[in-house]
Amino acid sequence: MPTRSHAREVAFQMLHQADVNSDIHADTVRQMIEDRIRLAALQEFAWELFGGVIESRKVLDAKIESIAENWSVSRMSVTDRNVIRLGAFELLYTQTPRQVVIDQAIELARKFGIDQSPQFVNGVLDQIGTEQDPDSGD
Repeated sequence: MPTRSHAREVAFQMLHQADVNSDIHADTVRQMIEDRIRLAALQEFAWELFGGVIESRKVLDAKIESIAENWSVSRMSVTDRNVIRLGAFELLYTQTPRQVVIDQAIELARKFGIDQSPQFVNGVLDQIGTEQDPDSGD
């Protein structure tokens, strides 16, 4: 059964694709999402995540670079930067609970990144999540 986790994974894959192939057309991305996800609601969720990250990328990258000391977004691996962008978008622009976003991002980093990716993603997103949730007690 497809889930929002699967939709996030597909959105991440499309972000990765767009990052390495900057001339990919939005219609192509939309079609690839539809090919990988059958449920319309999950297709729309994946598309909203993808589109939101693309539209907000400059703001997201500036936020990420302000937190990830000694790391520019361009120096990060394609996988790490797109997992972090996706998580940062959800933290900043959606109502998805902070811990869900971070847990999902860590899982993507674990699945697609290198051994250090989950810890790196967690560290950056945890700071963004804490900034967004002043009542978190952190």
